[in-house]
Amino acid sequence: MTTHTTPAAQATAFPEGFLWGASTSAYQVEGAWDADGKGPSVIDVRPSYPEGTTDYKVAADHYHRYAEDVELFGQIGLRAYRFSIAWTRIIPDGDGPVNAEGVAFYHRLIDALLAAGIEPIVTMYHFDLPAALDAQGGWANRRTVDAFVRFAELLFAEYGSKVTYWLTINEQNMMILHGDTLGTTTLSGDEAKRDLYQQNHHMFLAQAKAMLACHEQLPKAKIGPAPNIAFVYPASSKPEDILAADEWQAIRNWLYTDLAVHGRYNSLAWAYLGRKGWQPEIAEGDLEILAAAQPDFIAFNYYATQTVGAPSGDNGDLLVRGADQQMVRGEVGLYRAINNPNLPKNQFGWEIDPVGFRTTMRHLWDRYRLPLIITENGLGAFDEVAEDGKIHDEYRIDYLRRHIEQIGLAIGDGVDVFGYCPWSAIDLISTHQGVRKRYGFIFVDRDEFDLKGLARVRKESSFWYSDVIASNGSNLS
Repeated sequence: MTTHTTPAAQATAFPEGFLWGASTSAYQVEGAWDADGKGPSVIDVRPSYPEGTTDYKVAADHYHRYAEDVELFGQIGLRAYRFSIAWTRIIPDGDGPVNAEGVAFYHRLIDALLAAGIEPIVTMYHFDLPAALDAQGGWANRRTVDAFVRFAELLFAEYGSKVTYWLTINEQNMMILHGDTLGTTTLSGDEAKRDLYQQNHHMFLAQAKAMLACHEQLPKAKIGPAPNIAFVYPASSKPEDILAADEWQAIRNWLYTDLAVHGRYNSLAWAYLGRKGWQPEIAEGDLEILAAAQPDFIAFNYYATQTVGAPSGDNGDLLVRGADQQMVRGEVGLYRAINNPNLPKNQFGWEIDPVGFRTTMRHLWDRYRLPLIITENGLGAFDEVAEDGKIHDEYRIDYLRRHIEQIGLAIGDGVDVFGYCPWSAIDLISTHQGVRKRYGFIFVDRDEFDLKGLARVRKESSFWYSDVIASNGSNLS
């Protein structure tokens, strides 16, 4: 692998009050899928899971063990915890009666976090659409927009006095671009794409209405989108490669952030949808609602950059068939997927690019001038308990160290970054590789199909992260 030095730069000290945190999502960590009145989500009724992996019905059993988990978060020294609220735990069918026991659970969780000095950062939607709404057409049905807004307004009313930071929809761009692997659509071909981009428009509308409601109900709260953003490199300095990278950057990234911030469709992305015949139907008044909503910040998930070249016009453009949402997958006639020879990969084929993290932050800041918070970034691995009973995950420490260094450099570049919540606070079930692929600072003792005792053990990375937090990012050794 060729290595190059980065431009000379001076990291700036992390700001006072920087939100050092960690993240999870409800369906991946809570378990208790049907406990205390919770209704089924599309995750719960999924007909199959990746071969050799378990379902999400128990996960890390955070629902029953949240007090123990929050105590461990406090031991680590977390200043923030980004989690999602399961829609079907609050409203079991998505738009009917409210489940009081579900509402009470999140009050208990938030109260425990606040008592431990941990800022709750709440994601309202993280892939887990109520199954009852899905049966009525899901996000393709405009009724889901109204149901989501009602859900959001209920959350603001219940938890608004305790929660300052709200995230609308997690990785909307991944649900659309990888709808086949994430289960966003069961259709195929052009029909699937038209369906997905109609869903996309309705999600944008739901997000805008939720932001407007938040600002009306909670004047002191802050709310923003949470897409997955990955800067796109051209494969070379050839003009055709640069043009392809510009196209993919617009379709993958700027479509989602331009609409969230400016309330309008990115022109390159809109032209692409027009060429394909995938432009959504836009009802009267939609564009005015989109334009009226204003986020207070941008939350984004980052794992790696992507590299593309000019299309060859055949299936060679794809490079990887069935790639997951962190791997570049080309599109015939639009761009060609490229393996970047300058970047190493993890054991799951994901490229590792800390410098690209800084580049991504710089471009987001320069384009929107809104404060940034990183709500996912991390290394999945097959962690094992050593003979001494400890989990020596030095590889995770190295990964996080190199990415945190780049946050400091981005702050030195003038970028306003106010928080870092890597994935994940505790071991949970990975979207693609199940329990075996672990991300957490805290080890959960269970196998794919053997729950064992679900005991919690702090990994070596958690002790390192404690020192990072205590030093406010100045000690990364």
